Parts: sequence; structure tokens; C-alpha cells
Amino acid sequence: MSPPFLAARPWRWAVGIGLGVVAALSLVLLFMLAQATGNRELYERYYGILFVLNVAVASLLALVIVWALVRMGLRLKRGKFGSRLLLKLAAIFAVVGLLPGLMIYVVSYQFVSRSIESWFDVRVESALASGLQLGRVTLERVALDLGNRTKLQADQLAQAPEAVAGLGLERLRQQLGVRELALWSSAGQLVASASDARGVLLSQPERPSGQQMRLARSQGVVTQIDGLDDASPAASGVVPRARVRALALVSSSNLDLGGSSRYLQAIEELSPDLVANALAVQEANREYQERALARGGLRRMYIGTLTLTLFLAVFGAILLAVILGTQLAKPLLLLAEGVRQVARGDLRPKVALQTRDELGGLTRSFADMTEQLADARNAVQVSMGELDAARASLQTILDNLTAGVMVLDAQGRIVSSNPGATRILRAPLAAHVGSLLTQVPGLEGFGEGVQAQFESYLREQAAHGLEHWQQSFELHGAAGGASDSTVTLIARGARMPGTEDCLLVFDDVTDVVSAQRAQAWGEVARRLAHEIKNPLTPIQLSAERLERRLAHKLEPPEEQVLAKSVKTIVDQVDAMKRLVNEFRDFGRLPAAELKAVDLNALVSDVMQLYPHDGGGVPIRIELDPQVPRVRGDAQQLRQVIHNLLQNAQDAHEGKSFAPGQPGPDVLLQTEYAAASRRVRLIVRDRGTGFPDHILKRAFEPYATTKAKGTGLGLAVVKKIADEHHARIDVSNRVSEGVLQGAQVSLSFPTEPVS
Repeated sequence: MSPPFLAARPWRWAVGIGLGVVAALSLVLLFMLAQATGNRELYERYYGILFVLNVAVASLLALVIVWALVRMGLRLKRGKFGSRLLLKLAAIFAVVGLLPGLMIYVVSYQFVSRSIESWFDVRVESALASGLQLGRVTLERVALDLGNRTKLQADQLAQAPEAVAGLGLERLRQQLGVRELALWSSAGQLVASASDARGVLLSQPERPSGQQMRLARSQGVVTQIDGLDDASPAASGVVPRARVRALALVSSSNLDLGGSSRYLQAIEELSPDLVANALAVQEANREYQERALARGGLRRMYIGTLTLTLFLAVFGAILLAVILGTQLAKPLLLLAEGVRQVARGDLRPKVALQTRDELGGLTRSFADMTEQLADARNAVQVSMGELDAARASLQTILDNLTAGVMVLDAQGRIVSSNPGATRILRAPLAAHVGSLLTQVPGLEGFGEGVQAQFESYLREQAAHGLEHWQQSFELHGAAGGASDSTVTLIARGARMPGTEDCLLVFDDVTDVVSAQRAQAWGEVARRLAHEIKNPLTPIQLSAERLERRLAHKLEPPEEQVLAKSVKTIVDQVDAMKRLVNEFRDFGRLPAAELKAVDLNALVSDVMQLYPHDGGGVPIRIELDPQVPRVRGDAQQLRQVIHNLLQNAQDAHEGKSFAPGQPGPDVLLQTEYAAASRRVRLIVRDRGTGFPDHILKRAFEPYATTKAKGTGLGLAVVKKIADEHHARIDVSNRVSEGVLQGAQVSLSFPTEPVS
């Protein structure tokens, strides 16, 4: 895209052609003025046309200059970039061209005025008059001398008879020294003639006129100069041939009584130098008189020509100044505009002049530099894009990591953290960026332990080459958690490369610890079941045998005591058997035999064992008819449903319901998620919910708040869910800040379609 101060190419071509035509026309007019000034007739003849053409060209140049000045003024008024520089350069060139022109004009004006006045001096006029008079006197003396000599020869010829008069003309011509000699009768007939053979021969001598003959008869002789009246050697450049003619009367002889008058005509050519000088003096005098009469007009003519020439020169200089200023300023403005665009961050390809001078080379170098900058910026942008993509990928990875990642500075202040850290520590770490980890509420002990580990690690890193440290932490009453909740963490720390910041990575291994505990409890349960179950049966049999042996041998009071004691022993042994069976089932749960199971049919079958007469907590079922078959062990799934329903009913103990509110009930629901192709089994209650510390350890053995419970129900459910590759979730239902009960859900994969 062209910069704003550069015109379009067609417009520049049109302006250039127009200026070329005007310049050529101006040069032609100046040449014609110079030629016309040296040729007065040509000058006077074409002065009007030249004047009009000069005025037209000067007006055109003036309009172009006014247009250029108005355009520059508008650019300056609008605050266009480079207007002041362009105006300054144009003004400098205009002043440089105008001042010498004005100086030359003033000097030329004075010179022309004084020169014209000096042409018409009195002494010049007197000299021209004297020269003209001298020429006239000289020509008259030449004519008078020829006339006297011709008269003398005519008198001698009068003594000769007419019959022999023509025989002596050649001798008379030579005596007179003329070019031509002729004898004419009074009737105008040629009697005889003689001429110089080397001269110009006339086919017939020119006959004198009747008036000349009459003058010759009355005066005896008459002379005449021919060829000077219409001659103008200045016009033709050739000296005209001027002659002196003398006509003398030949008196009649006494012997020729009957003859008539005769005339002797002599013609002599004047000297060319004499003729040229005479004509030159005559022409100079004529021109002098003409110019003397038109002195004022001549002065105005020359001054007007000089003024028009000055206007053409000055206007041409100003226009040339504007053009040169524009041409000189164009590369500078181009560079300045390019610098402004680069300063704004615009690195698009820049316009470069294709001239061969240094400024054109500078614009090309600037365009190349801008292109290199653009390439470099594109490369940087590509690198930044790749870096941002890598950073975004890393951030995505960090955001989706289950482990917590935290960056601490050398003083232990939090620089950054990922959502996993916030979730594990249950603290708004983003709000504590820039704060010490030890200042985060609930994490004081954890922060002190981490800081101590980093200090020890940094001390021993250089000496022992340690790459990282690793330590486990237990958070009692973590930030945002219950006061008696415990979170077990495995933390690992190292120094960030190239900086003094430290990286802390930690993970919540509470579930792992819980699984390890469950495994340990399973082993304990198997051993207890083996050690305790064996003596229970003999104890029960011995008590029953004692009762049978002694029942009828004792007195009634003692018999009642015996029956009561035996019943107590049997009941406690049954309770112990049930406890041992639960231990056995938890510690030695058989492997699941996964088959296609209709979950809705299984739920309906289990519900047949629960009374519908209103006893206990009512159970509602909502079965999704779209539920497909799942892979599972029907017996173990039946046990899962029994355990969940029993826990849900037990959760209502100790909770009171206000009149008008929904009473206690349990919801057993199935639903199918077609998008994920999984089936959910949901059990909801309106009970007291799980305390926070129990909710965290809900699947650990013996984690219970019930007085009669063993805490093995959800642990067994968790083991069965793992066997079925199902996900299990336990949560409290809260609505508008009010606890609404608890919910346990299991998500099973569906049976693949064969």
C-alpha cells in the first residue's frame, strides 16, 4: 500500500507529462522571443501572438503553483505527516530560484531602459543626417560629371553627318568610360548603340521617356540615378545594381538642313561599395527615425518581453522547487512514515524507491530491514505460540493431575499451584499466592514441615548430590475439613532448574492407606474367625446339655436361673457367630462369578424380603426400564443391596422429623446413561448423613457411628464393587445449606452386545 504522500501512478504520469509539455512550450517561447528581439520586423509582426502565448503559459504555471501551494496548505492544516518538511524544502528551493531571478530582472530592466535611451542621442541623429547628406552629394557629383562629359561628346557628335554618326559610338563610349552609349532620334527610335561586351548586354537599350527628352531639349542635358529607390540590401543581403543615366541633346548640323534633333544617352554603373554605403546610411536613418517616433512603445515592448521572460523563469523555478522539494522529501517522508509504522508494530512490507541514488538505496535497505524484522517477529510469534501451546498443555496436565503441584520461592511463599493441590489440601491456595505456606489457615504444620525438609535438602544438595526429598505427612483437621479428619500425604520436593524456586509435589494416599488397613483387617478377620468360631459351638452345646441334665433336678427358682443363664449363653454365642461370620465374609470374600444379570429383576427379587405392611422405614423403588443387563455376581449384588438398604434404614435412627415435612424413607433407584453405557444403582435416605471424618474413611472396616454396627457393611460393598469393576460414591445430600440425608451410588459397566 502506497503511503499517503505518494500520488497514484497514473496521476503522477499525467502531472509529469503536463509539466514536460509546459516546460517545452516555455523553452520554445523563450527561443522565439530571443529570435524576435534580433529581428525587428519579425518581432513586431508576431509580438501580439508571443505576448498572448507567454501570458497563457505564465498563467498556467501560476495556476499549477497555486494548486501546489493550496495542496501543501491543506496537508499542513490537516496535520499530515511530512507537510512541514515538504513546505520548508519547497520554500528553500523557491527562494533560491526567485532571488537571483529578481536580481537579474532589476539589472536587466535598468540596462534595457538606459540602452534604449542611449540609442536616440542627438549626436547619433546628427551623424546619421550628415552621412545621408554626404551620400547624396557624392551621387549628385557622379551624375553631374557624367552629364558634362556626355554633353561634350554630344557637341562633337553634332558636327558629324547622321549617316556616319553610328560609326564612332564605340570610340566615344571608350572615351567616356561608360558601360553603354546609345543615340536616339527625337521620335524615340534607336539610331545606333555601343556597350561593354563584358558587361550585362541588353537585348535592346532602354528608351528614354518623352519627359526626359523634353528636359534634355530645354536644358541641354539631364541626369538620373536608377536602382536606389526600391533597393534594400539589408533585406536581401545582395547589393543592388545602381546606374547613372545621362541624356544630352545632339544639335543639328548645318549641312543637314532637313534633319531632326537627336539625343545621346550614356549609362554608367555605380560602384557596389558606394551603393552599399549609401543604402546602409539611408536604411539606418530610416530605422532611426521610425524607432525614434516609437520610442515609448519600443521600451514597453522590450520591458514586457523581459517581464514575461522573468515570469516564465520565476514560475518555472518555483514549480521546479516544488517538484524538487517533493522528490527530495519523498524518500525522507517514506522513511519517516515507515519508522512510525514500525514504532506502532506494523511490519507489513514497506514501499521502496527504485532510484539508484543513496536515498533510494536507503529506502530499500529500510524495506529489507522491515521484512527481516517481520520474519523475526513471525518466528518469535511461532515460537511463542509453540511455547504457549506447550504451557497450555502443561497447565492442562497440571490442572487434571490428581496429585497436587505447588511452586514455592526461596522464602517459602506460594508462587503457583494447581487445582489438585487445592482439592487435596482443601484450601483456596489461589487466594494465598505470595503468602507463606505456613500462613495458610489449617496448613501451618504442613508448611513448617515442608520448609524444614527444603532447608535440609538445600544444605545437603551440594555435599551429597541429592536430587529430591520425599516425606509423608498427616494433616489433622486440614483446611476446610472436619476437626477430627485425617489426610495422609506423600510429598516430594526439588529445586526448579535455573531459578531459586522450589517444586513441591504431593498426593493424597489416604485411600491407599485405607486399602492397606482394609487388607490388614481382612487378615485379622480371617485369623479371628478361625480362632473364635471353633470354641463357640462346644460352648453352646455344653450350655444346652447342662440345661437338659439339670432342668428337672433343681428347684423352680434355681431352674429359672439355669434357663435364663443358658439362654444368655446361647444368645451371646449366636451373636459371636454372626460377628465371626461377618469377619469371615469380609476377610474371605469369594471371587465374583461375573455373568449377565438383570439388575431391575434382582432389585425386585430382593424387595420381596422386605415387609410392605408399614413396619420399619419404608422403601421406594424407581426402576429405569431402559436399563440393560450388567456383568455381575447375582449373590454378591444381592448382598450389596441388603447392606445398603440396612445402612439406609439404620441412618434414620435418632433423627426427628417436624410435622408437615416428608417422613423417613429410603429410595432405591436404577438409571441408564446411554452416553457412557453405564448403569447406576442409587440408594438415598433422609437420615443424619455421614460425619466428615467418617465420610473420608467410609470404606474402611469398623468406621461407623452406630452403636450396634461393626463398620463392615460399606467395606464389603467396596470390595464387591471393585470385583465388579464398578465405581462407588458416597456423599451427603445438602439443599440450601440443610442436610437432607446421604446417598450411595454404584456405576456398573453394561454387558457387551453379542
